[in-house]
Amino acid sequence: MTTITFTWADELATQDFAERLARNPLIRNANLQLSGDLGAGKSTFARYLLRALGVLGNIKSPTYSVVEEYLVQDPFMTPNGKLNIWHFDFYRFNDPREWEDAGFRDIFLGEGLKISEWSDKAKGYIPDPDLYIDFQILDNDARLVRVNRVSDKGQSLLA
Repeated sequence: MTTITFTWADELATQDFAERLARNPLIRNANLQLSGDLGAGKSTFARYLLRALGVLGNIKSPTYSVVEEYLVQDPFMTPNGKLNIWHFDFYRFNDPREWEDAGFRDIFLGEGLKISEWSDKAKGYIPDPDLYIDFQILDNDARLVRVNRVSDKGQSLLA
């Protein structure tokens, strides 16, 4: 695992990183795990990434629903022409049985992009990510962002 550290001065830097990541075809089957305190920028990053991948309309936080699913035209032209995206928020995840009951194992084994916030609450159930992105708020409201490239796919996503 290798780590790259960024200091993002403002939200435009978050948007820029998300848009650049969205242009990599490997994103279509990636597992991204986002960590950081409340208000650190996890959901903001996820929204910019979803927008860059073609999600239109309101992008809701999955804090209460645990998962929001999106189906968009695949910008990378996969055979069925669609890209499945799941945005998870395990903040309220308390019972590991929820993992099995909700069918999350099948989602993580299937095709599509998985974005998880508060993945530490599902530790032991959620598969290792391709990228683990940690957001930290700095004194000047900038963000210190550490991107751990966990898998070979994660290495290639940031190449």
